[in-house]
Amino acid sequence: MRMSNLHHFTEHHRYCVSREFGLSSVDARMLGSVYQPMVGAFAISLYRLLFEHIPAEAIGYSPVEQQRRLFMTLGVEPNEKGRKYIVDQASRLEAVGLLQTCRIFVAETDDYMYEYELLPPLSPADFFATQHLTLLLRDKIGKFAVLSLREQFWNREPEEWSRRSIGKENISLPFYDIFQLNTHVIDYELEQALAEVATVKQPGMRETGEPAIGYSDIILRFPRESANRVHVEKLRFDHAQMGMINYVAHKYELSPQDMSRLLDEDGVFTPEGEVILDTLQYKASQHFRQDLKRQEKREIAAAKVVALRSAASVEGDDSAPPMEQPVEMEYYVEVPPQFLSKCDIHQYNMMLRNEPYTRLLQTFFPGAVPTQLMDTFEKIDLNYKLSGEVINVLIHYLMTMVASAGDQRMNRNFVEAIASNMLVKQVNTYEKAVRYIRDQTKVKGKGAATGASGSAGTRQRSYSKTGGRSGKAEIPIVLDDGSAGTVSEEEFAAMMKKAAEIKASKKKGVSKTP
Repeated sequence: MRMSNLHHFTEHHRYCVSREFGLSSVDARMLGSVYQPMVGAFAISLYRLLFEHIPAEAIGYSPVEQQRRLFMTLGVEPNEKGRKYIVDQASRLEAVGLLQTCRIFVAETDDYMYEYELLPPLSPADFFATQHLTLLLRDKIGKFAVLSLREQFWNREPEEWSRRSIGKENISLPFYDIFQLNTHVIDYELEQALAEVATVKQPGMRETGEPAIGYSDIILRFPRESANRVHVEKLRFDHAQMGMINYVAHKYELSPQDMSRLLDEDGVFTPEGEVILDTLQYKASQHFRQDLKRQEKREIAAAKVVALRSAASVEGDDSAPPMEQPVEMEYYVEVPPQFLSKCDIHQYNMMLRNEPYTRLLQTFFPGAVPTQLMDTFEKIDLNYKLSGEVINVLIHYLMTMVASAGDQRMNRNFVEAIASNMLVKQVNTYEKAVRYIRDQTKVKGKGAATGASGSAGTRQRSYSKTGGRSGKAEIPIVLDDGSAGTVSEEEFAAMMKKAAEIKASKKKGVSKTP
């Protein structure tokens, strides 16, 4: 527990306890035999006291109370020495992974309140597989005592059973072989009711189920000498900026270490300490592209070494940004053929509305997304400033068009032409994008019908040798088909006389020339 000023942690401050687990007999034995030698009996007593704030048969949050209850129950004087002692004991629990303490600033009262989030003790297998905890226990009780404790938590299998375990075969039946669920009907009322009555959220989890990056995840990894340290410290109570950072991290699959490195670069913050979203997205996109290239190289190397199967593809995720936007039925688009066996029309349209384009592209390809295609949509996103939901509709339109038209190819100029047309027509929402592709489909159908009727007519068009239409006017040519009559003798004599006169006049003109 980081506490720079003890006046921020007194018996008058309010607190609550949260937990999402119960203690079994094995957990109670782990607390008494393994954790207590490491952190001390008083710290374990504090842990059990916090655990009892919520009934043993329930999970969730306890009522908000003053910390005076903790001091009086534990028999600690509410003075500076007692506060330091409570802070030290809580810090011991935090260090071994039994407690997480969060401080919440209440603007109405201009004061803090505390949330003590209890975590379950590790199972014997997980604990003794964790090196630093095992070494700490060894330093407290000795090596042979650690080995003895480890043996006490395991019951060995019978000797005759271990001989027969070589040919063991798993004959258990999976869930869907016994039970059949009606997945074609989505019960929105049930989902809404479950969301409303849910009193506990998993720690550090988004509504999408992915771990969110918290302020502590960034500040613990951020260098103290950095020029951006002051701006990062301001993010502690700025939930809007942290939400923006989490959205970029989710969009480009960034870890807390990656995000800390990006926030340490120049130009990410304004002089007032605000995160510049465009700059952060640009740098995150560069990092994402580099990771894709490295991943491709690793997969190629793995395929050369291991010929049995290819390297694992990039992991998909159907999560959405923190605020999911619903799709009205009138703006539903048809599910492409490659998705018919994977999702229904409701799930596909929700994915199309809320998924980042980087994740959506991965669902259309069994392996890695082609680099040229990813670069094209990255340019549309970062340079053209087309919104994410419009880009997703554009991807759906292009993929459907290519799948239906066998001779149609998806190149950079083709994609950028459609994107620029959408920008000119101010297509900036999901609904406008759906109407746009519907109008384009109708225009394309009319053009095909007109072309078919025109080809059946009698009008002929001339084309140049290069295959394009000639830009010159068509000049009619007179052809001699043998129908004209022959020249008579009188006409021939007149023509010869006329030629002689022309010749004589030319000679006379030459002689007069000096």
